[in-house]
Amino acid sequence: MTATWVAVDGGQTGLRLVSGPEARAGKGPGFDYRHGDPVATITEAVRVAALDAGLSDPVALACLGLTGHPAEPADRNRLGAAVAGVLRAGEVRLCEDMVTAHAGALPSGHGVVLAAGTGVVCLAVGEGGVHRKVGGDGHLLGDAGGGFAIGRAGLAAVLAAADGRGPATSLTAVAELRFGPIPGMAQRIHQIPSPVAAIASFAPEVFAVAAQADPVASAIVTAAADDLACTIAAAVRVLDRGETVPVACTGRVFEAGELLLAPLRERLAVLAPAARLVPPEGDPLDGAVRLATAEPGPYSRLMSVHRACR
Repeated sequence: MTATWVAVDGGQTGLRLVSGPEARAGKGPGFDYRHGDPVATITEAVRVAALDAGLSDPVALACLGLTGHPAEPADRNRLGAAVAGVLRAGEVRLCEDMVTAHAGALPSGHGVVLAAGTGVVCLAVGEGGVHRKVGGDGHLLGDAGGGFAIGRAGLAAVLAAADGRGPATSLTAVAELRFGPIPGMAQRIHQIPSPVAAIASFAPEVFAVAAQADPVASAIVTAAADDLACTIAAAVRVLDRGETVPVACTGRVFEAGELLLAPLRERLAVLAPAARLVPPEGDPLDGAVRLATAEPGPYSRLMSVHRACR
């Protein structure tokens, strides 16, 4: 029996897969698309998730929203063919995870969606096929306000306090519980096989300490909100025609709730008065399901499609 569809949300810290109509779900590893062959890495993550979901039958259509969506057409073709082989899929739709985040958060297909997990990317989609990506440049060159940036700032503050270069902070005790004593902490973190994910995983600790009114952690959260507001404002300007622009924020960073949303809202009032924060209706996996079960609509120009030869 052929499954109707498969939807995938894949990023640096993990990959989620769901298939229909039986709603089987599976998980695969995250992938560091900056090293090695991203096609092989992503394909292996999809294979692991498909096995975890117990998929054994051919698939009619698969849609993948990926942090590591290849920039080069040749690599996208290779990835589409490789995923079609793993899933035995008749059609594979590939796009960046910002596209599935937008489709999940704003089913109307109009507005701005900011996705902030380990990294940060923003997508504006408007009438007439207008679209603009803002951010998504990776932890080395961008991702300001994301989980990696927040976690890094927290750990840097801990090391600065230990050196006497910065003020004392309650983050120190939390960091030692996670990464061991201050002496040798930096070296241990550098030696972690997946340092980006490990550092990003410290972001929730920064939020927790900020909620206890620690001034160092609070300043980090405020700075992150400012960075995210700058990214949103750049995207809103693309669509601003004198009317309000719906803006949905999605991703693990926003699990902090009002601790982050309150300063973000305050900063947006200054930088982008047209922006109107709305709750996301779904997450990137919901968006991948939508784009696996319906026509792409306003997202068609943001996807690559591979059809297997039968």
